[in-house]
Amino acid sequence: MARHSLGRLAFLVSVLAPLAFLGSSQFSSAVPIAHDPNGFETIPWGSILEEMKAFTKIDDAGRMQAYELSGQIPMLGGAPVDSLRFTTFEKKLGRVTARYTGQTSHAKILSYLESKYGPLDRTPGQIAAGSTKVYAWQGMYTEITLRFESGLERGIVFFESRTLPEKLTDETSTTAF
Repeated sequence: MARHSLGRLAFLVSVLAPLAFLGSSQFSSAVPIAHDPNGFETIPWGSILEEMKAFTKIDDAGRMQAYELSGQIPMLGGAPVDSLRFTTFEKKLGRVTARYTGQTSHAKILSYLESKYGPLDRTPGQIAAGSTKVYAWQGMYTEITLRFESGLERGIVFFESRTLPEKLTDETSTTAF
């Protein structure tokens, strides 16, 4: 009898564990970037932003600083975004974070990212339905991750250097808004 119960328990764990892992977040596999920009837009990774007049420092945490564009409405792919932050590590550009709201902005930004970095695999089963979607593009030097919560209509896009030795240790993880 105990042996039968253990077999049933093992079966339930093997069936339910993957379902619990999936939760409400749905991930697509990373799309390879054919022509890695090695930076964000026209700014190469490792650039020193404090030397550029187009940027204003908004935070200084020792080895990490955050900048925004001076006197410009933040935009990504023609869509206005709530914020566009440039993070440096030991004064070298290593991450750009765009936060946005609204389904219309999401559609524009997703379309822009696909046109610039490569189309997503839309084969059934590759992008599952759910309240939170995560899309990723990965190149030799650059990694792009978009996370969108459809219920709250808010999104965040990370553009990150894959070559700078510093790893992100601040409070902004890929799952935080």
